[in-house]
Amino acid sequence: MLSGTTDAQESPLTTSENGTQHADPHPESAKETPRVRLLHAAACEPEEVRWLWPGWLARGKFHVLTGAPGSGKTTVALSLAALVSAGGFWPDEARNERADVLIWCGEDAIGDTLLPRLLAAGGKPERVHFVTGGPSARQARPFRPAADLAALAEVVAELPNLRLVILDSVAASAGRPATTGPAAAPRTLAELAARFDCAVLGIARGDAPAAKVAASASFGAVPRIVLATVKAASGEEAHRLVRATSSLGPDEGGLEYRLTAAPVADRGFTALRAQWGAALDAPARELMKLDKPQVEEDRLTVRDSERFLSDMLRAGPRSVSALKYAALDCETAWRTIQRAKVRLGIRAVRLQNGNWAWALPGALPETGAG
Repeated sequence: MLSGTTDAQESPLTTSENGTQHADPHPESAKETPRVRLLHAAACEPEEVRWLWPGWLARGKFHVLTGAPGSGKTTVALSLAALVSAGGFWPDEARNERADVLIWCGEDAIGDTLLPRLLAAGGKPERVHFVTGGPSARQARPFRPAADLAALAEVVAELPNLRLVILDSVAASAGRPATTGPAAAPRTLAELAARFDCAVLGIARGDAPAAKVAASASFGAVPRIVLATVKAASGEEAHRLVRATSSLGPDEGGLEYRLTAAPVADRGFTALRAQWGAALDAPARELMKLDKPQVEEDRLTVRDSERFLSDMLRAGPRSVSALKYAALDCETAWRTIQRAKVRLGIRAVRLQNGNWAWALPGALPETGAG
């Protein structure tokens, strides 16, 4: 009878070590081969990029900071770390929530370089964690990012408020990622960032062009954003932090900064910090040229632009939009007004309607100041 066949008779036979034949209990699985996995777009949910610093540092992403020697890459990175640890406002006045920072530096000492610069920039030491060595059951050994990424992930998991990881230099992570450690451990810096929803910023030593850094996969993953420090040209005082390349947002514009000595809190000595200046509105390729002025001089002189702001704000805070219209009437570039703002020590305050206003020093209310 056709109905008399059994599952065992329908299944292919296999032979055991003693020569006995029996039915294969998993005939289909034995025939399967690995296949490419597909995910239907309808099963996905669109997500907005989550920014730590809007347009500059993205949560869950890998970034690289490159630039010419002497442009203060480490000092800039430590100043950014200080801003994260203290909270408040970013250099472009975007809101900044206080969070934890993890720092590893393979070249500079914590006591006489990293910590003083962090404190000089206003950082909160209780929010900052330094990596001092790699995992070892015997004697202490240096931390090696490429080999110790899985171990680093275990530590990161213990810091729920971590939002920024700085690795100096990121070249230590170059080469083939480590394959040791738990199967679920991240294998690249990009995976580490995504796993713990933090921004990972690797500092690239040397003088490699930003475009070359952006295209490099030697870090285990291509960075989503490359920031570049540009050393001040002859006759200029301000360096520039430039958004060189970005696959997540704008890839133009920058910020002026100066490397200045600032007092270390309660210590009686000074250390370098990045003093932020005016925002720069120009393509990255122009801002990174050392042989041309960063921006053209405006019609009004420096003294005139300062006088303009002082007159506008003498009666009290004025909205930024009103100041922009007034500058336009005077045929003054807004970037010139922003530079005058920094020189006069003018600060920003958010009004009750949510808009921003500027005020002279001493005229700001106690709450909402930036």
